[in-house]
This record gives sequence, structure tokens and C-alpha cells, in this order.
Amino acid sequence: MSARKGPEVITFGCRLNAFESEVIRRHATAAGLADAVIVNSCAVTAEAMRQARQAIRKARRAHPGAKLIVTGCGAQVAAEMFAAMAEVDHVLGNAEKMRPESYRALAGGRGARVVVNDIASVRETAGHLIEGFEGRARAFIEVQTGCDHRCTFCIIPHGRGPSRSVPAETVVAQVRRLVANGCREVVLSGVDITAYGADLSVRTTLGDLVARILDAVPELPRLRLSSLDPVEVDDALFAQIAGEPRLMPHLHLSVQAGDDLILKRMKRRHRRDDIIRFCAAVRARRPEVVFGADFIAGFPTESETMFARTLDLVRVCDLTWLHVFPYSAREGTPAARMPQVPRAVRKDRAARLRALGKAQVARLHERLLGRAVAVLVERSDGETALGHSEEFASIRLEGAARPGDLVPARVTGERDGMLLAEPAAIPLREAV
Repeated sequence: MSARKGPEVITFGCRLNAFESEVIRRHATAAGLADAVIVNSCAVTAEAMRQARQAIRKARRAHPGAKLIVTGCGAQVAAEMFAAMAEVDHVLGNAEKMRPESYRALAGGRGARVVVNDIASVRETAGHLIEGFEGRARAFIEVQTGCDHRCTFCIIPHGRGPSRSVPAETVVAQVRRLVANGCREVVLSGVDITAYGADLSVRTTLGDLVARILDAVPELPRLRLSSLDPVEVDDALFAQIAGEPRLMPHLHLSVQAGDDLILKRMKRRHRRDDIIRFCAAVRARRPEVVFGADFIAGFPTESETMFARTLDLVRVCDLTWLHVFPYSAREGTPAARMPQVPRAVRKDRAARLRALGKAQVARLHERLLGRAVAVLVERSDGETALGHSEEFASIRLEGAARPGDLVPARVTGERDGMLLAEPAAIPLREAV
């Protein structure tokens, strides 16, 4: 097999992993680690771990002579399991994967087979400056990692360690660099981004960071936020949501369930009414906001009546973009020791919740028909272009447009779950 110019990086999981994979790619390339496959794994569910193992076996078959490295949350919490796979050459922990010296050691043949240290001892996170994501008009930026909360279902604190924030000046520098290289939309990402700033020497908040970015980088057209914990949203962020049009009217909430007893058993910090009040408060400030939400179906002890309250919450709050996971027991978490809902019931409830989510998307699409939208083009074949509206609706745009173009358009129809639109002579600020 001929050597490749740079390593292949296979990414699983969250937006934060997507950002970190770009950092990994750059570190490994700079180190000269060319003939390599790096699997950046996720540990949030047992299925994610299964998919990582499957990808490792497939990668080894496709690249028998390559150096195969496993990293990410899966490697952090189950290093021994991945090290025991015959296909794997090296295992790197979550802290080690972000260090250039890790890849220099591997390229020079000096790297140990397993380098996974105690993530709980890590107290800082570095800001990694990258030029941008190749071929993308959108990019993710890591502003925070780790989590200080202990939801009973979650293994991620064991994979990511305590909450750590990237200093605001580093984040701003990253945004400037991305925008200078053609990026038109930046997504602030992290494990618990609403905890941003609490660990910094000068305490700050996510709302303060958003305000600073938008003030310091006026040429950035769009800023978007990844998953928010609604009880941590600060007054400064509410002010930005209400008054800053460059902050997209699309908020994704970490909800998980709509029943108070299940939320208590999950050890969440909100209850059902908190979500209802939050959504109402946001819409009072900015009516066009579209909400997404994370949900777990079939959490231990969940009855059909409890699950029905989750379905009802979606309707009451008019939640649209649903990320639904059937509950997956993670060894070492308190929820794994609770009475389990049968697997078939979990799958059925997840399917029903996803079906409701699909119906909610259809409702949004119906509201947008005939409306003006601003489409950020992400892909194009010269005749049609694909992108997203400010509400994060997927749009197929007729006509020639280039990735990175921000096109005012009018929605004309829908096909295969995607809105169709045509360019229109509408001022961009009206196309919202």
C-alpha cells in the first residue's frame, strides 16, 4: 500500500470530537505520522463503543500496514478493551490526544502502546488554533470540556474529567482565524458549555463570551451554540439571544426526559416546569427561535405514563430537532444498578419519540413554506446547493452558489425531508 499524505481520522460522537479530530489531524500530519489511521471514539452509549470496534476492524482490513491508533472517550474509559484488540497498535487518552508530542513520539517509534492518564487530574485545557475545517463553511470551536455534574446515566465525566474552559482571548483568536480563512458560521462546542468560565482566573460566563466574540469579530456572519443546560443560561446570554441577530435562532437543550421523577433519578438539575418556563422566556424575547433537545428513552424505572409526559413536553414546548437515544447502561454509573426497562420497550419508545420529532420537523417546514430564509451554502455541484437556514433547517437551493455564500432565498416546497428554495432579491436581514 502506498503511503498517504496524512493520517486518516475516523470520528465518532459529538461536535467536540469533530473539532478535536481536526486538531489531531494537524498534530499527526505535522509530526510526519502519514501511514496511520486514528479512531477518535465516543463512549456515550454501548452502541457507540460497538461502532468504534467495528470501525477498527474495518480499518485494519482496508489498511493492513498502517499504524492504527485509538483515542477519545472510549479509549479513556476502556483502554484495556481497545488495547486487547489485535488490530490496535496504540491507545491514547483524551488529554494525550491533544498534545503534539504524542504524535511525534508515535512517528518516531518511541510511543508506548497505551498512554492513558487520570483525566480527573487535568485542570486546564489548551486552546487549539486551526485554520479551519477543510471544505466547510461552518466550523466547531472547543470552548470548554469536561463536566462537574454527575448525572446517573452518564460516563462522560470519566472520559473528559472536570470542567475546563478555554480563555476568551484564545477563543476570539480562533474565530478570527477561521473567518479569515472563509468560515461563515462558528459553532461553540463543549461538554457543558453553559458552565463556561467558572474555572477561569477571571470568572466569566457563556453569555459574556458570546458578546465578546460578536463584538471583536464583526465580520463573522453567524454564531451558533451547541447543547445548553437550560438552568445554567445566564442573563448575559439571554440578552444576546434577544438582541443579537448574528446569534442564530436555534437553541439545542439538554432535556433528557419530561417526567419529574425520572429527571430526579437521572440527577438532572431541572424539572419539567423549568424547561417550559425557559422556552417561554426565550420566545418572549425572540419568537422565531427553534429548539432542539436531547432525550433518553426507556431510562430505568420509566413507566409508560412517565414516557407519555416526555412526549407531551415535546408538544408543549414545541421542540423540533430531537436527538433521541434509547437508554444504554454504562458500567460504573448509578443508573446501571437501577431496575432496567426491557430493551424492546426502550427501542419502541425511542422510535415513537423519533416519529414525534419527525412530525415536529414537518410542522416547522410547513411554517417556513413561502417564507424568506438566509441559506449558508455548505456544498454545491454548480447547479444546486445544500445548506442550512438560520433555524438549522436543511435547504436545497436552486442555482449556482459556492460553499460559503450566504444566499437570501424563498422556500418553495419540500422533498425527502428537505426544504426547497430559490434565490430571491431579499435583504439578508429580512431573510430570517
